[in-house]
Amino acid sequence: MKFTKKKGIIFTVIVLLIALFSYYQNNAVTMTNVTIQSSKIPSSFDHFKIVQLSDLHSKEFGRNQKGLVEKVKKLKPDLIVFTGDLVDSKKYKEVPSLGLMKQLVSITSVYYVTGNHEWWSGKFDRLEKKLQAAGVKVMRNTNEAIKKGNGEIQLLGVDDPAIAGEDLEEAIVDQEIQTALKGTKKRENFMLLLSHRPELLRLYEKYNMDLVLAGHAHGGQVRIPFIGGLVAPNQGFMPKFTAGQYKKGNTIMIVNRGLGNSIIPQRLFNRPEIVEITFRSEK
Repeated sequence: MKFTKKKGIIFTVIVLLIALFSYYQNNAVTMTNVTIQSSKIPSSFDHFKIVQLSDLHSKEFGRNQKGLVEKVKKLKPDLIVFTGDLVDSKKYKEVPSLGLMKQLVSITSVYYVTGNHEWWSGKFDRLEKKLQAAGVKVMRNTNEAIKKGNGEIQLLGVDDPAIAGEDLEEAIVDQEIQTALKGTKKRENFMLLLSHRPELLRLYEKYNMDLVLAGHAHGGQVRIPFIGGLVAPNQGFMPKFTAGQYKKGNTIMIVNRGLGNSIIPQRLFNRPEIVEITFRSEK
């Protein structure tokens, strides 16, 4: 009897520890700090700070997103960008997603591009209007010069191509980048591209983007030490682009691991992430 009771206690403790670990992996937000140094970054942008968020999938981090917002506030960003999948197509909830964006706008300017889930939901037209009403700058194959002091950098944002079908996605993004570039006044400026898809790095390098901020891969969902992510959308098993920095030619891409989950509900060794990017000018 004592042996059985002891085994029951051990089993209960193990279950509780697994539950706590699982909760921690899905909810304990981690910070990643990245420094980008370039001769193309104007001296007035030295120490300019961008906070990148991605792939919320309508997840909540405390009441009214308090936990997440407070972490962003402490970083004192000059700019906030959100690289897609603000909502989830299957468990579509606007309140936590819009609630987050409204609070971020009160911190600084917020720029946003779509992910595949916005299109899959079939409700993006309505969501876009609400985002714009909240003061979010929705980038849809467009560009904007970000100015500080006597300098400026060029910010571009492209739509996720999911609405077009997988076999056409790269061609669609190619055309979208061309459209976004048409309005740029100074091509010699530092070029910062917001795009949901990391697997298209070769395309971003083709257009000489200096820095690309992407999401979509969820860090590979399960991260294996010394190996990396296990699976990612549009990349399959053992994906190449899941988290951190990648470089091709003169193009650097940063892939955010994201905040929420979608089809696979559990993260493992892959906590939700806020990415802080600090510019350093070589001038």
